[in-house]
Formats: sequence, C-alpha cells, structure tokens
Amino acid sequence: MYRAPIRELRFVLDELLAVGFLSSYAELSEYSSEVSESILGEAGRFAEEVLEPLNQSGDREGARWTPEGVVTPKGFPAAYQAFVAAGWPQLGADPAYGGQRVPQVLSTAVRELWGAANLSFKLCPMLTQGAIEALKLCGSAEQKERFLPKMVSGQWTGTMDLTEPQAGSDLAQIRTRAVPDGNQYRLFGQKIFITWGDHDCAENIIHMVLARVEGAPAGVKGVSLFIVPKILVNADGSLGAPNELRCVSIEHKLGIHASPTCMLAFGGSQGALGYLIGSANRGLEYMFIMMNAARLSVGVEGYAVAERAFQRALDWARNRVQGKPAAAPIGAPIVYHPDVKRMLLTMKSGIAAMRALALYASLQLDIAEHEPDAQRRQHAQTRADLLIPIVKGWCTEFGNELGAIGVQIHGGMGFIEETGAAQYVRDLRITTIYEGTTGIQANDLIGRKIGRDRGAAMATLLVQMRAELDQLEGSDAVMRVVKHASIEAVERLREATDSLLEAFAAGQERALAVGVPYLNLCGFVLGGWLMAKSAAIADLKRAASEREFYAAKLASTRFYAQQILPRALALARIVQSGAGSVTDSDAALI
Repeated sequence: MYRAPIRELRFVLDELLAVGFLSSYAELSEYSSEVSESILGEAGRFAEEVLEPLNQSGDREGARWTPEGVVTPKGFPAAYQAFVAAGWPQLGADPAYGGQRVPQVLSTAVRELWGAANLSFKLCPMLTQGAIEALKLCGSAEQKERFLPKMVSGQWTGTMDLTEPQAGSDLAQIRTRAVPDGNQYRLFGQKIFITWGDHDCAENIIHMVLARVEGAPAGVKGVSLFIVPKILVNADGSLGAPNELRCVSIEHKLGIHASPTCMLAFGGSQGALGYLIGSANRGLEYMFIMMNAARLSVGVEGYAVAERAFQRALDWARNRVQGKPAAAPIGAPIVYHPDVKRMLLTMKSGIAAMRALALYASLQLDIAEHEPDAQRRQHAQTRADLLIPIVKGWCTEFGNELGAIGVQIHGGMGFIEETGAAQYVRDLRITTIYEGTTGIQANDLIGRKIGRDRGAAMATLLVQMRAELDQLEGSDAVMRVVKHASIEAVERLREATDSLLEAFAAGQERALAVGVPYLNLCGFVLGGWLMAKSAAIADLKRAASEREFYAAKLASTRFYAQQILPRALALARIVQSGAGSVTDSDAALI
C-alpha cells in the first residue's frame, strides 16, 4: 500500500526551503504552512485511496484502441471524474480562468503524489497543464476565453503534438502542413507518441500541434503552433461537430500501459480545423513553454516512482526472512542484512536529495513570477533555467537506478510481475526519454545555460553553496563528515565547470562528449548541498521533538555523504579528462 510521504514533503517545504516567505507576495498572500498541510493531506488521501489501487490493474489491462476511440482501463474514467470533482486540475492555475492560485513549489509537491501512486494517470493532467501554460502566455484573448476555463476545470484535457515518424526529436523535419482558410487553418499530417492523445475520460481534447504554414521557411524557423480540438468548439463554448482528426493506433510499450500513447492523423478530405497561436513561425518558442514545465514535471516523476518502489522494497525487506543477517538473531528479516540496508539507504537518501532539488528549482519559479524586485526576479528565473535540465536528467537517470535496486531487494521475486516491483522499473524507463533524452538535457545545460553566459549562473550558485556549507554547524562527528564531503564535492564541480568551459571555448564537440557526466555531477553535488543543509536542521532538532524522524534524517544524510556523494569525484574526473576518448573515436569503428 502506498503511503504519501507528507512529513518528508513538509520537511523540505517548511524547514529546508522555508517557503513561508512566499505569503509576502501579493498574489500568494493566502499561502501558509497550514494551507500547505491541508492540501498535501487531501492530495495524499486521493493518491492512496483512488489512484494507487488502479496502478497495477491499469498496468495489466492497459489502454485499448477501438475504431470509435481509445478505451482506458477499468476505473480510470471514474477516477478522472473524481479528480475533476475534487478540483485538483485547478490547483496552481490562474484564478481568472477558474484556478486556485498556490505556489508552484506546492503544486510540484502534489504532483509527486500523483506520479508515485499512478504514473499513467498523472501524465494526463501534466500534459493538460503544459497546454494551459502555453495558451495562457501566447494565445489571443478570444482563444483564452474559449478554451482555458474548461481546460483549467479538467472538463477538457490537453496534449503536446510534436513528434512525427520521420522527425523524432529533430523538430526541423516536421512536415505537418497548415493551409490558411480565412482566419483559421486546415491541418494535414501525422503525429506519433502523443501521450493521452485520445481517451474516454474527458469530453474533449485540445491538441497543441506543431505544423508548417504553406510557404514557411525550412527548419525550425518555419514551425508554427496551432490549437486543434478533437471536438470543434462553438463561439459560445459549446461543443460542435467532430474535427477531422483521428487516433489510428496506440503504441505497445514497455511500461505505462494505462497511458494511451497515440498516433494521430490530421486531415483527410477537408483538413483538421486549427487556430494559430501567436505569430506564425514562432511555434517552437511557444512549445518550449510547455516543454519546460513538462521537463520539471518529468524530473519529479523520476523520484516519485522511485519513492513508491522504495516503499514496496522496504515492506518486503521488513517481512521477508532469508538467511541469518550478521549480528542479528535467527529469524530476523532481510532488512538486517548489511547489503540490504545499504540498498534501502541508497534509495531513501537518493529520493530525499532529488526531492529537495526539484522543489528548490520549483521555488525559483515562484520567486521569478511574484518577486517585486526585477533583479531578483531575473536572478531566480536564470537559476530555474539552469536547474531544470539537471532536475529532468539527473532525477530520471538516478530514479531508474533506484527502481532497479527495488527489484534487487526483492531477489528473484522482484522479477515476478505479481510482486509489483517490476512495474516501477518498466514505468520509470520512459522518464529519461520523455521531453528530450538525457543527452538533449545535457546539450541544453551546456549549450544554452553554461556556454551562453560563460558559466556565470553556475558560478553564482557555486559561491552560494560553498558559503552556506562553510556556515553549517553541528554537534557531532556526523555533521563534520557531511560538511566535509559536501564542500569537497562543490570544489570538484567548480573545477569540472572550469574545464568544461575551456572545452566549450575550443569547440562544442569536446564539451558535449562529457555532457551527461557533467549533468549527473551537477545533480549529485546539488543534492549533497541540500542534504548537508538537511543534516544541520536534523542535528539541531532531534533532541527537542520527533526524535525518530530527525535521527533517521541524519542517518540518511550521512549515508548520502559517504556512499553516494563520492560518485561526484569520479564524474568530475570524467568531465576533466574523458572527452578525448569520445571525440577521437571513429564512429565507423564503434
């Protein structure tokens, strides 16, 4: 049974990040720790009681294609209607369109619960939220009025329609055509890998589609973004006739079986009716609004599913009796075996570090949106932009590793579907690919975030990290170990960043050859910084209250410092000296 980690989330929000200051911003004045606790509590109950019970059954049954449309597994339509009735799609959305304004950092915390309980389900509102953001920022007043209220309410869902059979991640190769027809367009083409592109949970689906207006420039400079409803929407907001688009198949996937991944065909005779968003040929710019939000959300999925895998593995280890653990009585469960303890601590501490980093990145978005001071807003946005590819790449890569450890803890039974451990490995696998592979995230981090400002944003962050670590105090040897390991890791990241900038200046190929190791290095070091701060809080509070919680927090931060953070030393060495083994290799000889 899934247990929503509310206390862990509240520790990050209220103690580590101390987000209470957000209530000083005019639009977030109603935020408080009590509001946060209430929302998280209700979200946790919904995740535990409604979503999690459908996770395994949805995986076994899967979504099903029919000529009349996609049918989702038993219980999914009812769960979605309960989700809408409870107002969850409105959380964090603009009140002007029926939303409930709360900080993004709280919305991100809630999305962890959806992802952990049922990743297939969670993907539907995630894609809708991205479509809402793009339309809110780039759509016309008439488009917003017509589409946003029912998307915000959850009555309609949304998608991102980028990929085509010949294009993959290379959006310069998009061929879907948009033919002008008065003040609207007719679209012709195919899109593949469209998550929740068709389903039976909502009455309408609003597709955000990349296409080329006839005569547009070649490459990404000629791509535009269109609103293409599954069911046409009349001027008064009521539903009209079906649009000329259809789901021609769904993919048979390794995991997330309950999430329909669709191939969509636009047009036939007249073309699918679409409405241009913003200006022509700026579609990629607008799509990145959706993609950036989705990348943060997918990063959260990496540790959310790992959290569920950890809980299942811990339950198994506490009840499974095998062998005689060292220094434990006969008949003790396997949780007392040193290596099982090591694996469980790897999962627990890794999840805590990823959660802290993702919520810290999300907090920067709140500051960037609401802070009155323009310079502070820009600083926060720059930091969020720097962190998002790290969150997306590192949390999904490390999350996959932790999911596999969950199977290992189960032993041979982990390889058997009935235990449920294998599903998390299968479901997690897509997260390193969704919204750009880890390599694409590394290219973004190095090319757009590190290379463009010559490492200024990273340098500022490194200075802050070192200063905060220098100021940490603790009462025992554990804090000294954690502090020393974290400072060492920050210095290795500083040296690796300098090396990377030298490589980038000489030619991007050498920098990109160590891009993924550098991204993962950033993740482990940033996680270590936040875990060290967590340790200082736990060390201060464990004698006063909740002794068991804070003692466990201190133990997991020590483990992270001593058994996970040393990975940063190896990754730094790769960044500094490993590029040539890639660039000097002949691709024809691989």
